[in-house]
Amino acid sequence: MSNIIDGAVAALGAKIGTGFDGSAKFAIEGEGAIIIDGAGVRAAEEDAEADVTMTADADTFKDILSGDLNPTAAFMGGRLKVDGDMGTAMRLGSALG
Repeated sequence: MSNIIDGAVAALGAKIGTGFDGSAKFAIEGEGAIIIDGAGVRAAEEDAEADVTMTADADTFKDILSGDLNPTAAFMGGRLKVDGDMGTAMRLGSALG
């Protein structure tokens, strides 16, 4: 597992905690994937199933986590790809903001 995934799991866990309603997967290109669900935040296999999958490069993901980039702006600007349930993606975006 990469240092980026380890750091992201810790940062997302601090922001979101446990009990997220639904499941979301962040796929970080070239690094791996993270699952967020009712059990918390953890590293996952790239092919793990989730209600929504969000894909971005490592720099975009870091900018979202740090608060320098709004997830909606990243999506609208083409830096974040979303596949699946947009409602779950919006709830996660609100939790990160």
